[in-house]
Amino acid sequence: MTAARALPAFSAQGIEIELMIVDIDTLDPLPIADRVLQTEAGTQVNELQRGILGWSNEMALHVIEIKSLDPHTPLAQLPTAFQREIRYLNRMLGHFRARLMPTAMHPWMDPRTQMHIWPHDNADLYAAYDRIFQCRSHGWANLQSLHVNLPFRGDDEFARLHAAVRLVLPLLPALAASSPLADGRRQSALDYRMQAYAHNADEFASIAGAIIPDNASSRADYERQVLAPMYRDIAAHDPQGILQQEWLNSRGAIARFDRSTIEIRVLDTQETIYADLAIAGAVIGMVRCLYQCGIPLTEQQAIPTAALAAIFDACVQDADQALVDNAQYLWLLGADVSACAAGELLRLLAARCDRHDRSGDATQQSLRTILEHGPLARRILRALDGDTSHARLVSVYRELCDCLDGARMFAPSERAR
Repeated sequence: MTAARALPAFSAQGIEIELMIVDIDTLDPLPIADRVLQTEAGTQVNELQRGILGWSNEMALHVIEIKSLDPHTPLAQLPTAFQREIRYLNRMLGHFRARLMPTAMHPWMDPRTQMHIWPHDNADLYAAYDRIFQCRSHGWANLQSLHVNLPFRGDDEFARLHAAVRLVLPLLPALAASSPLADGRRQSALDYRMQAYAHNADEFASIAGAIIPDNASSRADYERQVLAPMYRDIAAHDPQGILQQEWLNSRGAIARFDRSTIEIRVLDTQETIYADLAIAGAVIGMVRCLYQCGIPLTEQQAIPTAALAAIFDACVQDADQALVDNAQYLWLLGADVSACAAGELLRLLAARCDRHDRSGDATQQSLRTILEHGPLARRILRALDGDTSHARLVSVYRELCDCLDGARMFAPSERAR
C-alpha cells in the first residue's frame, strides 16, 4: 500500500502478527530469529516471502513476525494461510529445540538479561533506539502485538478513517488483552503490555502522546501537529536522523503516509491465529460502522482526547469489566445507556457491525468465545486460579503454545487443569 498506489478505505487490509520463540523444554525466550530466517532463506535476511505471507524480524531477537503481503487477499483466506505458517515454523523450530509461544508478553522474561537486539541489517536503527531509550525493559523487549493496517485515499478519507479509528481505540484492550503477567507474577493491568508500552518513551512525551491520537484532518495537519514535534524533540539525541521517520510515532494508531494506511497497534497477540483474525475482523467492522454511520465528522472529532484516553486507561486495567460512563462517547457509539461495562459495549457493537466482518465462520466462533468468556488475559487468570508459581505458569503457557499450534481457543474450564 504505497502512497503512489493508495487504495480506497476498506478496500483492503494488512495484518501483522508478532510471536515469541521459546525453548521447547523450559519455555524461556530463545533469541534465534536470525537463525530461523537464515535457515529458511539460505542466507542472512531481515524478511522473506512465502506465498501470500512473509516473515520478518523485530528488535528483539526472540520475536518473529508473520504478515500478509497482498492487501487484497480476502480476510477470510488469511486464517488458514497464517495457521499453515505457524505449523511450518513450529516444525522448523523443533530442530532448534524451540517452539512458538503466543500472548503479548512473556510471563517471566527478565528483559535486563534476556533481551538480545537484532544484530544484522538495520542494526544501527536498533542501536539508536537502545542508546536513546535503554531498551532492556518490558516496554521494549517484551511486547508482541497484532497490527491492523487500513488504507485511505486522500485527505478526506484519511480524516474520516482517523476519526473512526480514534473512537474505537479506547475499547480494544477490553477485547484483546492477553498480558496480565510479567516478572513471574500478576500485574495490576490485564493489558500490561499496553501499560508498559505507553511509558517506554516518557522522556519524549511527543512520541506517544496520550496513546489515543489527537484529531487530524489532513496529511499536512498531521505532519505539523504529530510528526514535526517528535522529530524536533528527538533531534539532539538522533543527529543522523536515523529515527526521524513516521514509525517513530508510538501512538495506539499511527498514520503511515508512506503507504497510505492507518496502523492500529493496541491489540495484544492471542492464543490462536483464528482469535487474532477474529479480533482484526471485529475491529475493521467497528471502524467501518463509525466511518459510515452518518454522524458528521465534526461531531466525531468533538470528543476530547483526554476523555478517550481515560476510557482507554480503564480498559487497559480492567478489560471487559471496565466501566464506560462517558455520555458523549456512548452516544457516538450508538449505545442507548448511561453507563455499561466495556464488554457489554463491545457485544453491542459486534452485533451491529458483524455484517461487515468477512473473516469467516471459524473466526466468528473465536470472537463469540472472547465476547462471552472474556479476553484471553481473564481466561489465563481463571486458569491460574491465584497460583503463579513457576511450575503453574509453565503448565498454563505450555497449553497456550499447544493452542497456537493446534488452532484452538484457550478454555480454562476444560484446559490447563
